[in-house]
Amino acid sequence: MTSLSDTTAVVSALRAAGCVFAEDEAELILATARTPDELAAMVDRRASGRPLEHVLGWAGFHGLRVLVEPGVFVPRRRTEFLVDQALAQAPGASVVVDLCCGSGAVGAALAAALGDVELHAADIDPAAVGCARRNIAPYGGHAHAGDLFDALPATLRGRIGILAANVPYVPSGEVGLLPAEARDHEPLVALDGGGDGLDVLRRVAAGAPQWLAPGGCVLVETSERQADGAVEAFSRAGLATRLAVSQELYANVVIGVRP
Repeated sequence: MTSLSDTTAVVSALRAAGCVFAEDEAELILATARTPDELAAMVDRRASGRPLEHVLGWAGFHGLRVLVEPGVFVPRRRTEFLVDQALAQAPGASVVVDLCCGSGAVGAALAAALGDVELHAADIDPAAVGCARRNIAPYGGHAHAGDLFDALPATLRGRIGILAANVPYVPSGEVGLLPAEARDHEPLVALDGGGDGLDVLRRVAAGAPQWLAPGGCVLVETSERQADGAVEAFSRAGLATRLAVSQELYANVVIGVRP
């Protein structure tokens, strides 16, 4: 495909590929492509099933345009609810950590809203860390590679005001049921949460109290089905725990506060 040059042609190509929101996607692709050849390549990539955000190179998240590179987890709109809950819980936080950061979208959104904060992001996936580093650089953020808390500088222990952890929570046996965009183009480590989907969440809950400042909060997204188990894990770790739910965004966020 080398001669796409108008909205109608792009919409038709996307619709033929099964894109439900072909008109909206066409508008974004047309606005992003710089040349006819780039436009044609972007439409081809989208029609082949690549996530729109990977095709565009960015995702809209909490009012920001976040860079999203191929192979990196795409930030979901529902995760904006986690950001809003963190800001409501700790509006004066001065130290923010985005754990399991993926693109770093959550950390960037929190820093943009809070202003002058010490921002850190960490992920076990080196590709994600590289992408996050670019997204949090405007806020003076630091990106770290490693397994959960092992990635963080020891100087953060006992100082974190907001610990946002968008952990993987798809049960291992259900990863194959995910839409192809996620299953084929996002890293398994960002999706697979173990047998019941809560393996990583439990580890975050167990470690959080040592890293949070007094009154600091940890927030983790989960599914409605897993919410009770997630709340139990937070409570068992000694955190004052509550569940926040957005019916509009189908979002469930467990919030734990260090006493």
